[in-house]
Amino acid sequence: MAESSVSAILDRNLALEVVRVTEASALAAARHAGRGDEKSADEAACAAMRTALNRLTMDGVIVNGEGDDASQPLHTDEKVGTGSGPKVDIVLTALEGRSICARGAHNALSVVAMTEEGSFLKVPQHSYMDKIAVGAEVPTGVIDLDCSPEENLARIAEAKGRAVTDLTVSVLDRPRHADLIERLYAAGARVMLFDDGDMSGALAAGLPESGIDVYMGSGGAAQGVLAAAGLKCLGGRMQCRFLARTEDDNRMLRKIGIADPRRNWDIDEMVRGDVMFAATGITDGHVLKGARLLPGNRAVSHSLVMRSVTGTIRHLTVQHDLDRSHLLP
Repeated sequence: MAESSVSAILDRNLALEVVRVTEASALAAARHAGRGDEKSADEAACAAMRTALNRLTMDGVIVNGEGDDASQPLHTDEKVGTGSGPKVDIVLTALEGRSICARGAHNALSVVAMTEEGSFLKVPQHSYMDKIAVGAEVPTGVIDLDCSPEENLARIAEAKGRAVTDLTVSVLDRPRHADLIERLYAAGARVMLFDDGDMSGALAAGLPESGIDVYMGSGGAAQGVLAAAGLKCLGGRMQCRFLARTEDDNRMLRKIGIADPRRNWDIDEMVRGDVMFAATGITDGHVLKGARLLPGNRAVSHSLVMRSVTGTIRHLTVQHDLDRSHLLP
């Protein structure tokens, strides 16, 4: 890709435009938070995100989207943007944590990451990965999915100059993680359980203020790539491996060019180029505060905007007058 195109992709002005996309979807979803209707919250977030993406001056393609159904907004391979400007690849989730939002619980987010064309790992829809993630203070080569959870805890503790009993591990609260959780308890680590949204748990491991040292467990592969984009901006480490349990799983992986399903993928393999990352809170969480809808059709949003090329991390608190805003469709 031409140098001018790469510079355009990572231009800070575009980065600030990208956060308007996550603000739009987060505010749309926030109107449905705590109302018990996952479908309505998700549909509102997707519609708002699609409208906002199509306002950006770019020639964008969604690499890992909300599904394969071409009739639905934000599907994989959908083209977004004005069609002019730099060619960019996009991974996203308009509403990370549908059930969280519906219940008004913690850690619902709206997230978008962009990079130059051909730089994101494309994953099959509805595929899963084993994952482990840590922050920038843990050197490359310390975490390894081929090691046991206990071994990884010991290696991380040594790298941090701390005891295993001082480590906090974020884990998605699912029956499949029952054995992992018991092993972490037995090793002496603290466990922070996330109800939903494993992307939030992985990203929190890269934020020192979250109090989380490491993320472990399995979750959606698309969310793994999205978390890798955020952790790359934070200087963190992550390793993922596809969970291919059946021949159908292997066939899906081969179809997209992945010959070895047991391969371990690190951040620079999942996100090969420089990346821009934006996230806006929908409900309060370990990563961000949630959106607030205020009287007079006003709102406050809390967002995180990052660029890997500069290492810039911005925390934005924005007040919106929704009567005059173009954020909502």
